[in-house]
Amino acid sequence: MTPLVDTAASDDPAEGLRAVVALRKLADRLEAIQVENARRLGWSWQEIADVLGVSRQAMHKKHGPGR
Repeated sequence: MTPLVDTAASDDPAEGLRAVVALRKLADRLEAIQVENARRLGWSWQEIADVLGVSRQAMHKKHGPGR
């Protein structure tokens, strides 16, 4: 296992919860990178939202211009 996975599976709630925070931050950063990549390649907000399983409005609000 990786250190983050080991920490996430820890019996110590403080360690496990810190791992949850780290994973959320990583997932948010990866999402931002891939949304930017998709937009650069001409994907619509709807196409991105469909792949991520969210509404177009939520995707545009989270990643739209000025964000």
